[in-house]
Amino acid sequence: MQSLLVFQSLWAMELRSSRRPEFTIEENVERIARAGFDGVSAHWHDRAYVQRLHALLGQSGLQAEGQCFPKTIDDLKPVLENAAEFGVHHICLQPDVRPRRIEDCLPLLEGWRRLGEDAKIPVLIETHRDRMTADLFFTLDLLDRLPDLRLLGDLSHFLVGREFAWPISDEDHRLIERILDCSWAFHGRVASREQVQIEIAYPHHRPWVDLFLGWWEFGFRSWQRRAGANDNLAFVCELGPKPYAITDRFGEDTTDRWAESLALKQYARDLWSKLSTEHRPT
Repeated sequence: MQSLLVFQSLWAMELRSSRRPEFTIEENVERIARAGFDGVSAHWHDRAYVQRLHALLGQSGLQAEGQCFPKTIDDLKPVLENAAEFGVHHICLQPDVRPRRIEDCLPLLEGWRRLGEDAKIPVLIETHRDRMTADLFFTLDLLDRLPDLRLLGDLSHFLVGREFAWPISDEDHRLIERILDCSWAFHGRVASREQVQIEIAYPHHRPWVDLFLGWWEFGFRSWQRRAGANDNLAFVCELGPKPYAITDRFGEDTTDRWAESLALKQYARDLWSKLSTEHRPT
């Protein structure tokens, strides 16, 4: 049976506060496990760090998304070595290069895909600003050339990057839906057309929350059609610290991001439950 796994980003656990001390990695993993998440998202390139985190996750029964930021094909190799040694649900690859020509991207994408296939580890290309996939139209052109390219959909970057008009036009919905049809995991964050991360607890931001819930529902449905009968879909709550998070004049978060992460986890699970109920035979 297909299932949903909801992860919490360890980067999102950072407080970056002048008033509150940071939690240790041990404390953060314990909080994440106690809150009912299925795993964490963390960098996966430093072997010593991955080894330490792997031991903590094993004690808590949590899985991991491994993030990396390669500039070359070979930069992915140590990440995959760590993944093979310590395990990982999937690799989230942010291509840290910015070619202006599609032809210059293809050897990198094909090389990364080949390494992932050889290692039998899922490698997903994240949609992200200041990366190869920064621009929505450029990313769609990449999909024209590599229609089976497996993406990790972080839609917040496309919304704020293109600064879509509100209400979102049917044309822009279709563009995002094509990204969703190629997404094999998701990063959860709500953006507006001006801010990459807004406070989901504020009532006046509800239209943007509903927009993302609608996009994620489309993406979940699309994934269910494409994935195997026993596969699981990873949704990462990634409400980052400042400068992603909006802060007050003292540099402090305007909302409790941990509480909002818990709310986002529930949004994702409620959405999955809704789709599961639709598919349940009567």
